[in-house]
Amino acid sequence: MRSRSAGAALAVPAWAWLLLFFVAPVAMVVWFSFGYKPGVFGSHANDILSFDRYAEAVSPTFFATFQNTLWVGVIGTVLCFAIGAPVAYWMAFKVKPERRGILIALVLVPFWTNFLVRTIGWQVILAPEGWLSSLLQGIGVLDGPLELLYTRTAVIIGVVYNYLPLMILPLFVAFDRVGPALREASKDLGAGKLTTFLRVTLPLSQPGIIAGVLLVFIPLMGDYITATVLGGAKGNMVGQLVASQFQTAQNWALGSAMAVLLMVVIMLTIGAFAVIIWLIALPFRSRSRLVLGPVADTTTDAAPAGALEATT
Repeated sequence: MRSRSAGAALAVPAWAWLLLFFVAPVAMVVWFSFGYKPGVFGSHANDILSFDRYAEAVSPTFFATFQNTLWVGVIGTVLCFAIGAPVAYWMAFKVKPERRGILIALVLVPFWTNFLVRTIGWQVILAPEGWLSSLLQGIGVLDGPLELLYTRTAVIIGVVYNYLPLMILPLFVAFDRVGPALREASKDLGAGKLTTFLRVTLPLSQPGIIAGVLLVFIPLMGDYITATVLGGAKGNMVGQLVASQFQTAQNWALGSAMAVLLMVVIMLTIGAFAVIIWLIALPFRSRSRLVLGPVADTTTDAAPAGALEATT
């Protein structure tokens, strides 16, 4: 009992932190979402509770922004995985152990700079009068200035750059834990490189893949700095709407309703992707099933047919 009490006491600071800085703010946002804006100079009131703010949040004007946010979030996460997985695989299996620390430091270098400063740097690069535009015009790729800034494509470039390290690091840890022994054993049993990757490395790296996807997708969906700096009106995302309702319009009720809907969209999207991945992986799990037949008669030399059937 004493050891259990001591273990529970060690978890008290973590639970207090979680309740104070996560549960309480989320509960407050949910509570504000049922209120309204009391006049021009008021920010919120909850003496009359209703779902009217949710009806405003899902109106056609805001619904298009929700669609754009989901599109940018999914595409950005997929691109981060498509770029980060080969890099993490190369770092884990192809680079010598004594050099991996340097590469990890290089991956973390962008985090040493402020998020806003990094995004503004891309604004300078993608500007029509920037050096990239001049370079592309100089080598004959473009006939005119680069018209990429303040578009949805610019937003995707920005989010992939900003969130790519959050995908590479979990994938690297997951690939590194697989180790060379299991991969060599798979090859010794006749599996090729592709089969080894799909049937050994990838399944064992599933926790890292899930962690990387969540670390990228969830903050990306709420990002409004990248959309504001690089997207302008064409890259509008829900995070911008929520920030504008709290900071500019002073309509905390509508901003809270948008924030709650954004959280619901994120959870539904993650759940949908989890179901899709489970359905895709189901045939592979069924093919690896081991079927045991009836026990052989030990009094005879021959075992009955079908005593052991392995499906691979």
